[in-house]
Amino acid sequence: MDDILAEVLVAIEPHRGEGKVADYIPALACVDPSKFGIAFADASGTVYGAGDCGEAFSIQSISKVFTLSLVLERIGPELWRKVGREPSGSAFNSIVQLEREEGKPRNPLINAGAMVVTDQLVGAKDADAAIGELIGFLREQSGDDRIAVDDEVARSEAASGSRNRSLAWFMKTYGILDNEVETVLGAYFRQCAVAMSCRQLARAALFLAFDGRDPATGRQVTLWHRARRINSVMMLCGHYDNSGEFAFRIGLPGKSGVGGGILAVAPGHGAVAVWSPGLNASGTSAVGALALEKLIELTGWSVFAPHP
Repeated sequence: MDDILAEVLVAIEPHRGEGKVADYIPALACVDPSKFGIAFADASGTVYGAGDCGEAFSIQSISKVFTLSLVLERIGPELWRKVGREPSGSAFNSIVQLEREEGKPRNPLINAGAMVVTDQLVGAKDADAAIGELIGFLREQSGDDRIAVDDEVARSEAASGSRNRSLAWFMKTYGILDNEVETVLGAYFRQCAVAMSCRQLARAALFLAFDGRDPATGRQVTLWHRARRINSVMMLCGHYDNSGEFAFRIGLPGKSGVGGGILAVAPGHGAVAVWSPGLNASGTSAVGALALEKLIELTGWSVFAPHP
């Protein structure tokens, strides 16, 4: 695996810095676009890495995978009364479908749908408790207590989050959100501002590659059918209106974030995290997607291929 990741690193070298950083979030505007890291966690819990794989970055929408896992464990299929499971075909912060479909978001991985999930994570508690639960979960799954919210990014998210506020208030008018809008947003902005490295992220998501069980510890993190459904939603909806292209090129469930990270799950093999801050027009890491495409070429991993 070390040799494979080294080959991926060589392959992306001519493309370093491609794409555009998410400058609409002020704290992300100054991130060095030439950064690149990749990590892979295997069935033993061993994490392999290359490039800037140990440097923490803002995971942004990748956090939605973990909040979804927590909420499905808490309330199960009740969640689907408030959020759908269909691809959106629209930008991650679009309000068009919300208006057409009476405030119910298409899926839990677009911004509106993720706010519904965060609302359920908050539940009868408060935003601080919800974020504490998420951070605790990520630390446990990664085996690393250094994971935390980047407060500067969280403040920047809140200051530039007018569109997200609009989405939340729109859903509130339809009774989709149970908690107060600012309570939900207070948790949502901090959720997106969690900082993790590729190594931490790959290890934290390992349970999704093995039917909800952490293969290294034996712990059943989530039920097998829930893990498969989370992967299904990632496959269909993990990259907004770029999801079809990602499935075509990579062939694995994945979730991107505008911080430049991509999480991908190779069922039966392990979890991959890649980071390169420059984004394509749909908000997915441009070089990160190239790296995953090269990794798939070298390994042959795909949900459409039989396991060895």
